[in-house]
Amino acid sequence: MSNFLTEHLIYRDDDFMVIHKPAGLLTVPGKTEDLQDCLINRLVEIDPKTLLIHRLDRDTSGILVFALNRDAQKSISRQFQERQTDKTYHAIIAGTLEGKGIVDVPVIYDPSHPPLHIAEPQHNKPALTHWQVIENFEIQGQPVTRVKLSPVTGRSHQLRVHMQYLGHPIIGDTLYATEAQQALSSRLCLHAERLSFTHPKSAEMVEFYCPAPF
Repeated sequence: MSNFLTEHLIYRDDDFMVIHKPAGLLTVPGKTEDLQDCLINRLVEIDPKTLLIHRLDRDTSGILVFALNRDAQKSISRQFQERQTDKTYHAIIAGTLEGKGIVDVPVIYDPSHPPLHIAEPQHNKPALTHWQVIENFEIQGQPVTRVKLSPVTGRSHQLRVHMQYLGHPIIGDTLYATEAQQALSSRLCLHAERLSFTHPKSAEMVEFYCPAPF
């Protein structure tokens, strides 16, 4: 087993493997030659059977599951598409937030400002996120809030845009936070911490956990 897989493998069986993706690494290759180093390419080099199921933003860390055969890929992908998976993210956001709540606002691509997405209440594709406060504290004398985020839908940049929509961008976010909020962390403080789905072969519910590194 390669050093990369030894360091980042959470679970593996004959049907899929669960990987801890580090922040700063693309899930799939970008369009240019300098963006070819990515998680799927690294895994295919180690095991050519590796198949993509879902993605995380480059700057987001945490749990990703990859199939090891076509049947597993089809089964798990369908669960993502039909919202039958259960996902929890861990984030640190700017400012003080209390309690828990829901953001139910569509998120769409903003073609005039790529690669940004925006909250667009009038759009017809829903984007739904549940949030819950874990703790309030300070970084560099500035108030911040640690939150648990549970997306029901899976729109691109959904959690980042929804937190900005609330007025509490994720710290370290170079796309949606202010310069002062970016300066509070050397990385985007967003991490895919927990994922559960039905095993494609046994039909049992499986759950994986990867604690946030911040």
